[in-house]
Amino acid sequence: MRWWHIAPVLALELELFPEDAWSAGMFWSELAEAHPGGTRHYTVAVTPDGAVVGYAGLMAVGGDGDVQTIAVDGRHQGTGLGAALLTDLVREAARRGCADLLLEVRVDNTRAQRLYERFGFEPVGVRRGYYQPAGIDALVMRLDLAAAPADHVAPAAPAAAPEDLDEPADHPRPDVKKDTPHG
Repeated sequence: MRWWHIAPVLALELELFPEDAWSAGMFWSELAEAHPGGTRHYTVAVTPDGAVVGYAGLMAVGGDGDVQTIAVDGRHQGTGLGAALLTDLVREAARRGCADLLLEVRVDNTRAQRLYERFGFEPVGVRRGYYQPAGIDALVMRLDLAAAPADHVAPAAPAAAPEDLDEPADHPRPDVKKDTPHG
């Protein structure tokens, strides 16, 4: 993710998370640490015409990683894009030497919880009233990167041609762009 992605990411953030959306300042602060040697890694998913339809972010400090955010435009949910974004974060956490990867997910977001479970994340606790202002609890989940499925941690294979993707031809998955200075 680069600075020019902030406006479309913010628009998508407001659409997907109207009650507890991150501010532009929060995204700017995160990107300030997305540099070689920084503690953040952000990526975006864009359509062939350049529209941002997903984004994800990772914080990695010491041996610990934390999924800061992950979001997919509603029109692209169910296409494998969320899994592609999460795979990028898991691989980056492993590359940075993280032993664990943590995340918080709304207790009422069962779709996201199923995605995380497919990756090997396990529930480890609940943060009461974490999502404000609605006061929704967050389920805390943890992935032991040493025990993670190899296909989620191993370096990515060369990009598949659209016809090789396991998706309908009329709805190809947008490209995930590791558009950060270090990745």
